[in-house]
Amino acid sequence: MARRPGRSGRSGRSGHRRRRRKTGGNEGLWLLGIGVTAIAITAVVKYVSENPGWATTIALLTVAALCGALFLRYRVIQARRMKFLAANTELAKVDLMTGPQFEHLIAERMTADGFRRVQQRGGKGDGGVDITATAPGGKPYALQCKRYSGNVGAPEVRNFLGALANTFAGHTGVLVTSGHLTRQAREEALNARQPLLLVERDRLADWLLGTLTLLPRRPLPLVEGEEPAG
Repeated sequence: MARRPGRSGRSGRSGHRRRRRKTGGNEGLWLLGIGVTAIAITAVVKYVSENPGWATTIALLTVAALCGALFLRYRVIQARRMKFLAANTELAKVDLMTGPQFEHLIAERMTADGFRRVQQRGGKGDGGVDITATAPGGKPYALQCKRYSGNVGAPEVRNFLGALANTFAGHTGVLVTSGHLTRQAREEALNARQPLLLVERDRLADWLLGTLTLLPRRPLPLVEGEEPAG
């Protein structure tokens, strides 16, 4: 059936009018919101000027409520963190983690130890560093995490040392692995201009339990007692 001429034109004009009405409605809501806000601000200013005592009391109560809410939120986050760490202290569970999950675990452990500005960087473009953090005294740390079932070789250590010498110069380097370092990798790490802190499998188990920390007051030893064949 042929379409009647002019019908589409009427439909187009009708749609245009609907769009205009919709736009006009949004502008009206904005104006209404601005007007209500202005009235509320005026009422608050008037009330404060007429009742300074009550205004001060209300302000103090509001601040106290906000501080209480922030403290409660902090305690909830702390409780969740400790619960997460307690559930992942066993190396058998660590061995089942993916690389990003292992990095998250290490970042949470550092936060629990008292480090600030703990940031996960793992992924493309991380510059060879998975986690950065700042010790309470202001010393910056840079960590590389290796969720390995075997040994970490010398090439991985060299790449990490290269990142520390360039992009992350001045950071304390920490290599954390669920495995071990080969003899050559350990020599590379300890003979560097700025030796690395090494957290290998046995020390990792102690760290996750909270008996050791990376903080300067109780630093982790640079090496472990046992050396794997490599």
